[in-house]
Amino acid sequence: MNSTQSSPIAFFIIQGLASLGEKKMVLFIIFLLAYTVILGGNIMIIYLVRTDPKLGSPMYFFLHNLSIVDMIYTTVTIPNMLSGFLTEVKTVSVPGCFLQMYCFIHMSVTGRALLTAMAYDRYVAICNPLRYAAVMTRPVCLLLIIGAWTFGAICTFPNTSMAVQRSYCGPNVVRHCWCDPSSVRLLVCGDTQVDSIVSLSFALIALLTTGVLILTSYILIGVKIAKMGAAERLKAFSTCAAHLTVVSISYSSASFVYISYRVGNFSPEVRIIVSVLYSALTPFLNPMIYSLRNKELRAAIKRAFCRHRRLTAEPQNTQHTVLTAKHSTHCPDSKTLNTLS
Repeated sequence: MNSTQSSPIAFFIIQGLASLGEKKMVLFIIFLLAYTVILGGNIMIIYLVRTDPKLGSPMYFFLHNLSIVDMIYTTVTIPNMLSGFLTEVKTVSVPGCFLQMYCFIHMSVTGRALLTAMAYDRYVAICNPLRYAAVMTRPVCLLLIIGAWTFGAICTFPNTSMAVQRSYCGPNVVRHCWCDPSSVRLLVCGDTQVDSIVSLSFALIALLTTGVLILTSYILIGVKIAKMGAAERLKAFSTCAAHLTVVSISYSSASFVYISYRVGNFSPEVRIIVSVLYSALTPFLNPMIYSLRNKELRAAIKRAFCRHRRLTAEPQNTQHTVLTAKHSTHCPDSKTLNTLS
């Protein structure tokens, strides 16, 4: 196979949603706001886990890493898509296209692997609570994180390496908002049947491996919860409700994207929009779901807010400090905050 250096083309043109005309500005505003929320929400989670000692459990360690993956995942795609809304012709170099492709696939698979590690964490916490501290040690958590990133790299490398070695002789228009593997594959000069089989095989390995492990964890959790009393059942369910919600949204939206690409009734623009929404949906909802459904994280947000208020009040004079103290009755003391979590 020929290398990309011998390819007659030096760049790809990202077509994106050029056919939408003036509607592009509406989408630009929507996705700019969504990207801002994604960055803000995930940075908040990373900051809280790094600064709040009460968020030192393995679950928050995994959530911290998931937030990092979500930020990289969306940064690989959304900024390029936004710039495409503002320019007539959006181009990307051939090496840049393959780098974007690799990061996109790697972060997608790694995110699911991290959700699998979090499912195992919930399984140990609910089904074997007495041994939780002995099982979920720091080395084990680090090993699970390394395993997630390694699994992502293994599932990504064959697809990307085959794409890099192909020859692209034109046309060089990628009918997507970024260098989507299936869209770039259409531009290859030659037969891509093997590439498609390899790509589908590793996609199935990534989805089925993580999906089966997550499903197995929750089946075992469900069996354990069924044997509990009503109060214990409610408490156990609350510990995994946020994670189960994120997993359900992630896999159901992935299924919808797959269906949209296989059903001929959808226009190319609709398929691209569905794909873009899928890539942004889970990173957008993750911080909200964990913040709304997790009591410890809500308490950590309030503690951080109170620390900030105290720090900003220190440089003020005594009169202002007294007034601040009077108006900060809604900011509970450390004892009250500890009871919240």
